[in-house]
Amino acid sequence: MEQHQGARVFLLGAAEGVAAKSALEIEKRWPSITIYGYYSPPMGFNAQALTNATAIELINKEKPDILIVGLGAPKQEIWTHIMQQELQVKVALCVGASIEFLAGEKSRAPKFMRAMGLEWLHRTLSEPKRLMGRYWRDAKIFQVIVLKELVLNFQGKN
Repeated sequence: MEQHQGARVFLLGAAEGVAAKSALEIEKRWPSITIYGYYSPPMGFNAQALTNATAIELINKEKPDILIVGLGAPKQEIWTHIMQQELQVKVALCVGASIEFLAGEKSRAPKFMRAMGLEWLHRTLSEPKRLMGRYWRDAKIFQVIVLKELVLNFQGKN
């Protein structure tokens, strides 16, 4: 019987040096995980970026089981969706600011706020210029989606 070797992980995202700090913390907390590489893409990195080839090459060279993508929403989901055919990974997880949290670069909300589902409020107050517009726009879109679903469900029951 083959002995479990743990998960091979690659980190994509965060500022230069942050992913390296996060990698050390991940391996300390979860010894069965090994970070096989990380890449901090330049500002403006997205699915149309010229540096996509570099990112894909670095990721695929390491053959990770898990790709952790911390580019922020919705950029990370869009990038992962568009690049999925080129990525040679078993699983890609879009984790937002988790790489920064693990590196100690950003602080999580207090436990009581997390328990109440208010981490978004803590994040907004800690980075209002960057997040206020995004959260406001997303909240408006979310309301429209919920209303459409309610109407469709109501129509389906009648």
